[in-house]
Amino acid sequence: MTTSLTRLPRRMPGWAKVVTALVLVLIVLFAGIRLAVLPGIKDLFGTDTHDRSGPALLKSIQDMSRYDAASGNFQVVVDLEKDAEYLPDAIRGTRTLYVGAGTVDAYVDLGRIGKDDVTVNGGRTSATLRLPHARLGKPALDADHSYAVSKQRGLLDRLGDLFSDNPNSEHTVQELAVKHIGEAARTSGLTTRAETNTTGMLQGLLGSLGFKEVHVSYGT
Repeated sequence: MTTSLTRLPRRMPGWAKVVTALVLVLIVLFAGIRLAVLPGIKDLFGTDTHDRSGPALLKSIQDMSRYDAASGNFQVVVDLEKDAEYLPDAIRGTRTLYVGAGTVDAYVDLGRIGKDDVTVNGGRTSATLRLPHARLGKPALDADHSYAVSKQRGLLDRLGDLFSDNPNSEHTVQELAVKHIGEAARTSGLTTRAETNTTGMLQGLLGSLGFKEVHVSYGT
């Protein structure tokens, strides 16, 4: 009579479980740092950057006729979070807090003034000017005063950082900062301030030329 024996699966020894756990912990820890952790030791997977750009070439020159009458300084905190649909944030996902500082100029385009927009009396003592409304320039991000406060990345994102060095990693938050700064400028009253300053400048300039009365208005 033959008896068949069924081999039971071998259980993992306790020391093997400890080693496995330590390996997993090391993977998580190394995912958050660069490979070059010792002073003087270069990242084996890093790259050198060489600027071989040619000289800048002048393409065109434009005469500027606008008067920059006011400038606003703005600061915004961007909180950008990206999640994976079916993975927890600890595995895949990023969250960045970014402080963006920038300026927006408000100007009056004096080049749009026509001959019918300026009236001078016979004695050249009174002048009436009709100017276009002030406009806002494009927001300019101040790189020296803009910075990332914190960056949180999931495990897969950290592993990806070990093998890549993306110089545009902050491009998205920078675009959002510029967008929010532009929105803030539109509601800040900056154009009104620019028109007031332009009126004062013209009254002072024409007053020094002998005009006793200078009336300035703004249209479309």
